[in-house]
Amino acid sequence: MPQTEVMIEPKLDLAAPPMYKVIYVNDNKTSMQFVIESLEDHFSYATSTAEKIANQVHNEGAAVVAVLPYEIAEQKGIEVTVEARQNGYPLQIKIEKDA
Repeated sequence: MPQTEVMIEPKLDLAAPPMYKVIYVNDNKTSMQFVIESLEDHFSYATSTAEKIANQVHNEGAAVVAVLPYEIAEQKGIEVTVEARQNGYPLQIKIEKDA
């Protein structure tokens, strides 16, 4: 009896994962120094760039600090929030889908 072979071609239409914005929200208690250091430590920004972003958070009320895949954005947000609370700061981090 003859055998039949079935050829299956995989579809390689892999879409890039959706990206999410990590947003720092200004408050009256979190120090600028903490915001700058968190941007350097968690997002690897140079001091001058971190200072510019911290000023944007302060002057505009919020700033997008990074655009990342969801799992990474969420993890960074959690890490910064935990560190802020450990230091007595109420810094809020929001994660929003990038348009």
